[in-house]
Amino acid sequence: MVGASLGHREPVAVMLDDVLSDGLIRSVFQPIVDMETHALFGFEALSRGPAGSALETPEALFAAARAAGRLAELDMACQRSALAGASDCGIEAPLTLFVNAEPDIGGFGPLPSTGRGVRGVVELTERTLTSRLAELLPAVQRARAAGWGIALDDVGADTRSLALMPLLRPDVIKLDLRLVQAQPSPEIAAIAGAVGAQAERTGATVLAEGVETKEQAQYARALGATLGQGFFFGRPSRLCSVANVTGIPLPIFTASLPHPWRTPFDLASARRPVRHGTLPLLASISRELEHQATRLRPTSLLISSFPETEGFAAHIDSVYERLSSDLAFVAALAVGMEPKSGPGLRGVSIRDDDPLRGTWNVVVIGPHFAAMLAAREHRSVGARRDTGYDFVFTYDRDIIVECAQALMLRIALAQEPEPPPSLALRPASAG
Repeated sequence: MVGASLGHREPVAVMLDDVLSDGLIRSVFQPIVDMETHALFGFEALSRGPAGSALETPEALFAAARAAGRLAELDMACQRSALAGASDCGIEAPLTLFVNAEPDIGGFGPLPSTGRGVRGVVELTERTLTSRLAELLPAVQRARAAGWGIALDDVGADTRSLALMPLLRPDVIKLDLRLVQAQPSPEIAAIAGAVGAQAERTGATVLAEGVETKEQAQYARALGATLGQGFFFGRPSRLCSVANVTGIPLPIFTASLPHPWRTPFDLASARRPVRHGTLPLLASISRELEHQATRLRPTSLLISSFPETEGFAAHIDSVYERLSSDLAFVAALAVGMEPKSGPGLRGVSIRDDDPLRGTWNVVVIGPHFAAMLAAREHRSVGARRDTGYDFVFTYDRDIIVECAQALMLRIALAQEPEPPPSLALRPASAG
């Protein structure tokens, strides 16, 4: 009996036990359609607890799991329910099934196999992107390797995501419902422009959420959305109508991350000419890039690595600590760097066996701007040692994003006791 088992535990916690142990998660499905033709492209699976219970709504369900430290367990239960419900409804290729993930605790757990004939996209919230991007990247790569596409949800709710979105390279960008339901404004125009630029560069699909009227559907199309979701197109239901199915499946990419132990200089010098310069020259370039990041403010990220902490410590403390409160993401890596994690500046000490030692890198990425300095101490031949640097300075966004990913992976691996250089990620170009 539930009442006899309560003891000192809250009723909601006991109810959560029952929901998870007895498989009581329900899935309802909301259609996703082409904004112009209304052809059906897929469904988003939305989780519900037992009908009429205190855990029926997804907000209550996930709040209880978060409080009990069982978020990952609930997440996997929801994904299993979604796949089972999709099978019962006949959701299969060319349709795409969207499921949600809550990677609050160091990435998200292993996603269930999509199975033969099922096309799956996992949705990640913009909030997760802005709070745990470094830790998210390896989990995203594992999801892609398992056949899942990636969607970024609620884009526009936090403008910081516009700087971080390129590193995730989502297949689908979902516009936050407030963008569709609010009056036009310069802020909304700026967000739509940044999303449109990302979609043009990568082929990502733009999807508008919360479309409730014909007027909102027209407005969403004007903002660049080609797919729509909301009450105007269909309410969530356990019974799915699969009429008027598209003949063109949603594109899902297989973008790979660079091997985590490749350095920005290695990646950039393979595709851009190498120059030679002195320490004062590189310091001037570095300061100019930091100024560029400052001008972009909350829609930019700044990631730098330094050959050593000594000589750069004061600069990191005075410049990077200050910028961390203004920019979307700021990180500094250096030999002997005191580890820092969480809000503000991310600090990582470069490992002894990392080829990043002896390199100097400054990466700036914004929605419409990207620039990078990637330098390596000059390897002279003969007795005389040249103390200058070989370096690449580039505005090539694809190269810069790939180099930023390589640095981000080091931040993620630094959280593990012995991060292995042979992390199971496939080497790749920017893609």
